[in-house]
Amino acid sequence: MVDLFEDRKSKLDKLRRDGVDPFPYRFDRTITASEGVSRFEKGDLEDSPQRLAGRIMSIRGHGKSSFSHILDMSGRIQVYFKQDVVGDAAYETVKLLDIGDLIGVEGTFFRTRTGEVTVKVKEITLLAKSLRTLPIVKEEKKEDGEVVQYDSFSDKEQRYRQRYVDLIVNPEVRQKFLTRSKVIDHLRRFLREKDFIEVETPILQPIYGGATARPFTTFHNVLDMQLYLRIADELYLKRLMVGGFEKVFEFCKDFRNEGIDKLHNPEFTMVELYQAYADYTDMMSLVEEMFSSLLMSLFDRTILEYQGRELTFTPPWAKIGFLDAIEKYASVRLDSWDEKKLRKICEKNKVDVEEVSGISKLFDKLFSEVVEPRLIDPTFVVDYPAETTPLAKRKKEQPHLVERFELFISGMEIANAFSELTDPLEQRLRFEEQLSVGTDEGEGGSEDRIDEDYLRAMEYGMPPTGGMGIGIDRLVMLMTDSPSIKEIILFPHLRPEV
Repeated sequence: MVDLFEDRKSKLDKLRRDGVDPFPYRFDRTITASEGVSRFEKGDLEDSPQRLAGRIMSIRGHGKSSFSHILDMSGRIQVYFKQDVVGDAAYETVKLLDIGDLIGVEGTFFRTRTGEVTVKVKEITLLAKSLRTLPIVKEEKKEDGEVVQYDSFSDKEQRYRQRYVDLIVNPEVRQKFLTRSKVIDHLRRFLREKDFIEVETPILQPIYGGATARPFTTFHNVLDMQLYLRIADELYLKRLMVGGFEKVFEFCKDFRNEGIDKLHNPEFTMVELYQAYADYTDMMSLVEEMFSSLLMSLFDRTILEYQGRELTFTPPWAKIGFLDAIEKYASVRLDSWDEKKLRKICEKNKVDVEEVSGISKLFDKLFSEVVEPRLIDPTFVVDYPAETTPLAKRKKEQPHLVERFELFISGMEIANAFSELTDPLEQRLRFEEQLSVGTDEGEGGSEDRIDEDYLRAMEYGMPPTGGMGIGIDRLVMLMTDSPSIKEIILFPHLRPEV
């Protein structure tokens, strides 16, 4: 059996002996594949030579001539090599080309007898010799018109580990990441047009906070101190509200040292934003407008197909109270609660809480298993028990609840927002209460430490503020009809290869 790697390496050696540099420094490209086709169709190119570059995706030799397709970021185009046009020496290089090689060509555009726009090559430059064989997908069209694919690069673990190959051979994957870029770009422009200012806050933090999660830890040698990768940037952004910024946002990488599944990756992307003199109802209006405009930008409509279901994003979206949702789907009454009562409700609904303790975590487990899967169209779940959210203001009429919403779409939490608590004395009491019940991962500090600097900042006076965090990865899952977060993170975390 021929060792394909060694075969390609021997071709590499021959190219070098023939004086061909297989890894040159640069190539002056004048046009992309899609631009070339478009301009040729319009009659703009005439007979002017153009320079294109791309990866070889097919090769068909016919004696003293060959056809190939090359792929660049814009798409594919056919190129035609003829020995008496490129010359004998260059055609020897053509004979040593393989699928996967990167080449640059110079030539003129023409249309073949079959009608395909093609480049007639006059000069060829090898840009990178590929030593590994691409898993090229082969297609066969049946008599009934069905297209059957063979040798597709479809094993999920292989695709995630070798994303570089996945992007080459699966154009729909490449399109997902182009859509991801468009989503982030749209949200950034939307917020800037609303006069929000983009800022940056620390990733390495002496006290992690702003959410409930287990952090990654590291150590700074010069400062001789333990640091944490942030689990959220909330407390730093709210320091900026104290400092006089009135509208801020940050696209941030957050890190949580917890489980991995179709909705969770240890490293993920959020956008957090804060607006002075606003509350959680303003955040509801903002996210409705933001997402509706995003869908119009991407699809020219506010209806989205996700995993076989049609979701309607036209405002106003559905709204339900947190306790009302539990009562509705768990078939209980929640006039009052304590840990014992919540545990019985969980057991009645077959929610395993044997290793769960504390009212906040019981509520979270009950809600995530009983309610979340039923929230399909965009739905605001509002007004959470105060025990679950120490960073939000209490409702005036119902002080046992706080002004918070989470946005759920297709059973996934997409956004989380508060009317931010701005009273530093109450904030301290809420942090202390959280620690007193044995919470080891509080929203206001690391382990048994409260973020005293954050409280000090609040003591200078913080304006009424509405704050919101949006999960970019899950939002992109929706926009690309992807069932797993690994599909829309370029390099998701995986176990080491065996």
